[in-house]
Amino acid sequence: MVEEKIKKEAEEEAQAQVDIWKYVFGFTEMAVVKCAIELGIPDFLEGQDGQAMTLDGLSAALGCSPSSLYRIMRFLTNRGIFRQVNQGLGCSSQNSTSNAIACSSITYVQTPLSRLLARNGEKSMAAIVLLESSPVMLSPWLGLGRRVLANSPPPFDTYHGQDVWSYAQNNPAHSKLINDAMACDARVAVSAMINGCPQVFEGISSLVDVGGGDGTALRTLLKACPWIRGINFDLPHVVSVAPRSDGVEHVGGDMFHSVPNADAAFIMWVLHDWGDDECISILMNCKEAIPQDTGKVIIVEAVIDHEGGDGKLKDVGLMLDMVMMAHTTTGKERTSEEWAHILNKAGFSRHTMTHIQAVQSVIEAYP
Repeated sequence: MVEEKIKKEAEEEAQAQVDIWKYVFGFTEMAVVKCAIELGIPDFLEGQDGQAMTLDGLSAALGCSPSSLYRIMRFLTNRGIFRQVNQGLGCSSQNSTSNAIACSSITYVQTPLSRLLARNGEKSMAAIVLLESSPVMLSPWLGLGRRVLANSPPPFDTYHGQDVWSYAQNNPAHSKLINDAMACDARVAVSAMINGCPQVFEGISSLVDVGGGDGTALRTLLKACPWIRGINFDLPHVVSVAPRSDGVEHVGGDMFHSVPNADAAFIMWVLHDWGDDECISILMNCKEAIPQDTGKVIIVEAVIDHEGGDGKLKDVGLMLDMVMMAHTTTGKERTSEEWAHILNKAGFSRHTMTHIQAVQSVIEAYP
């Protein structure tokens, strides 16, 4: 028993020596994935209709150094983001005939993961990567330690002199990054809802999307449910640049004051930005906007103890909770008990939770 314990401790120590480097250079994966998106690697490979692309051809098309691109692709293929079809002999910076032959023999293809990084892909997550890897969103992470101290201001406010919403209002380029990122997730989450629980939208003739950004969620939903009249409700500076779409009315306003009337209110990736008191206020306004006998509020948010049977997305929910700590004043991800608490306080008599194939779950709350 003693020998087994010593052996186990030695194995754990050896593994710790490996794992610690993942934390030392944890930022590297985000940086290299961002590099791939900015170079356009996933988009170019996606345009090859499944055909493998040589390193020489890829570097020529993108205007990259073959040796530098090889090192980027070596890193990404090692993590399964792209797939290298044949091994080749490597590619150095030396201009030799043998090296040129080696470079030309290396070929790459897309993977399901790299397809999520193509900017125009149906399930693209590229805009979310570009938002979260932007200097504006990265700098607050450096102050996370101070955030935990009592009475410490949020890191985002400390580094930028204003909260994330004021910053977005005053910086249109950053506001567009946020809108594009939210649109990415909206396409994925709404599609998952339509496939996983289409009954949520049965009997609804009008729907107000509270904090709906550029209206992507409603446009996606109305393709599957054309009988619904959509109201995209967000801050005036957000809806002023939202694209026009049949069946969607854009309305500017403040969800803390009132919400436009509809058969149901839809609110996705909004409540986690706020503390309990703010959420209760928003939900009470949503409750006032719907029929008290037949209406409901449809909440699409992470529930960190409700990730489905395998629990694969629990880490994502916990990471998102850290994002809320770094970027918002009172925001947080919630457990099912915490969601029940704020729904009860907002005056809802009952609610249900349904897991979908996304980070979020669907919460239906009834007056």
